Amino acid sequence: QVHLVESGGGLVQPGGSLRLACAASISRFNIYTMGWYRQAPGKQRELVARITNDDSTNYADSVKGRFTISRDNAKNTVYLQMNSLKPEDTAVYYCHALWWSNNYWGQGTQVTVSS
Repeated sequence: QVHLVESGGGLVQPGGSLRLACAASISRFNIYTMGWYRQAPGKQRELVARITNDDSTNYADSVKGRFTISRDNAKNTVYLQMNSLKPEDTAVYYCHALWWSNNYWGQGTQVTVSS
């Protein structure tokens, strides 16, 4: 059974940084495209960043230059480094794994940016 477990969320002041991690219990983790999504109250879930199995990345326009996604295939873990955080980054952040029809979600971790 596949599990994605996010960690690293919390409360941070505007301009601060957080690093999210997602540990995946997936066989052949290295072949999956891994992503981070977020959902703010009253809004739809949106893609934040994605990294493919050949380390190609793409980002939402709202986070370009501030967030960085990376992966460590030896640890079956994907990371999201978030810098220069803004109040509008407040959301539940979800980890996602995708390979063909194999599609998995984590439970989410809350990120709150507030003074």
